[in-house]
Amino acid sequence: MKKGAVAAGHIKTAKAAEEILRDGGNAFDAAVAAQFAACVAEPALSSLGGGGFLLADPVDRPKTVYDYFVQTPINNRLQNVQFQSIMADFGFAQQEFHIGAGSMATPGLVKGLFAVHNDLCSLPVKRLLEPAINLAREGVEINEFQGEVFQIIKPIYLSTEGSRSVFGNAKSKSELIGKGGILKLPYLADFLETLAAEGEDLFYKGEFAASVDQLCRDTGGFLTREDFETYQVNKRKPLRITYRGNDIYMNPPPSSGGVLVAFALKLLSSIRCSDRPETDAEWSVLNALLQEATEKARVDAMARDSGSGLKQILDTASVEIYRREVMTKKESFRGTTHISIIDGEGNVASLTSSNGEGSGEVISGTNIMLNNMLGEEDLNPEGFHRWRPNTRMTSMMTPGVAEGADTGLLAFGSGGSTRIRTAILQLLIQIFDRNLNLKEAVLAPRVHAEAGFLHMENGLSRDTVAKLMKRYPKNRCWDRKSLFFGGTHAAEKKGKNYGAVGDPRRGGVSIVL
Repeated sequence: MKKGAVAAGHIKTAKAAEEILRDGGNAFDAAVAAQFAACVAEPALSSLGGGGFLLADPVDRPKTVYDYFVQTPINNRLQNVQFQSIMADFGFAQQEFHIGAGSMATPGLVKGLFAVHNDLCSLPVKRLLEPAINLAREGVEINEFQGEVFQIIKPIYLSTEGSRSVFGNAKSKSELIGKGGILKLPYLADFLETLAAEGEDLFYKGEFAASVDQLCRDTGGFLTREDFETYQVNKRKPLRITYRGNDIYMNPPPSSGGVLVAFALKLLSSIRCSDRPETDAEWSVLNALLQEATEKARVDAMARDSGSGLKQILDTASVEIYRREVMTKKESFRGTTHISIIDGEGNVASLTSSNGEGSGEVISGTNIMLNNMLGEEDLNPEGFHRWRPNTRMTSMMTPGVAEGADTGLLAFGSGGSTRIRTAILQLLIQIFDRNLNLKEAVLAPRVHAEAGFLHMENGLSRDTVAKLMKRYPKNRCWDRKSLFFGGTHAAEKKGKNYGAVGDPRRGGVSIVL
């Protein structure tokens, strides 16, 4: 029997990877198949109209990050732009998002997956698309988590006739398909079949690009055929740090997530053993302080320069400045999904993708909704429509791989917007500092500090909560584990043993072959 491990955000996504592994494919074949399947099974989190990153760790080649995240349009013209705000209801609070044709950036996911296929896969692309095609044609039952996500971003998916026709409830177009409903995407199935036959040019030089161009001309968006025709996948050397004797590889700049996780780990490494926490409460407080310091470092770096400034925060002198701040204090949705795969040969694929929350615009005859990355506030720090033309957008997405004598191989990543880096940081601390096993580390309660406000997840002890509330008077105690705190789907290989854990916060599932 083939060996391997898969962790993903939906059982159909994971099953697609398993099917390909059992058919003789490697981790990269499985990752491509799983990502296409996720665009069907997890439509509110992943789409062919979005982008992402894959950290590839082949057994016989150097580690490489495939950057196929979205690109800003070539031209920035402001007149008659369709760009509007909606309020998403998270239950505990509302959040403003921006959608419309003017929120769409050039998608890279399709070109990225074809680049991975050309470089690393062993099976024909037609075979890798079969699971997604079958899912789209036969339909996928909406599970509890996907139903919850649809309700949160309901105003987006009801904002256009095109979206309502795809995702609306059959009995009432003023409601979205909910838990237990069957979502069929026949036009997407047809599109994927043609994509398998014609290749990526269908998307970037053919009918799809032409349709997006026409939509933007008609409704007020920035994208043109030129944006699609000139899009390129960037291959980068991963950011590497050593932590507790383990080599950790993550997404490098211009994306910020990997650098910020690395900064927090270096910050923790600089704290003397005698000052290190002993109790759960002390660890939780330190986690929050590390997050606070990392956010301050990010803001300081972005103020200097979004590229070189981020790199400079890893310098020893910079780490020491923020270490002193932490020690002084010590005593006092975005729609994202992740897939981790390790195969029987030891190849590792860690990939994260996002469609933002979706723009609301579905391309006719495809069932594909494009992203709203130009409307994401944290991706546009200088203000909306002030982006630099034809530039790869930054992201918090941080697919990663760790390896060490005790760790073996570990593939990890998370969804969760600004909570991606704090979820990953806490996962790595639980494994490397607190010696928890993978399941314990994924399930351990989390905290998230941002803008002087602390979120505390259900499961922390009374003593821990008391200490955190004293340190952070502005706080919220959650009564359950929530998608708010990310979703760290992770897989591991230790010797001949494989393991995987899907984070229940984001509908996670795992399969070990």
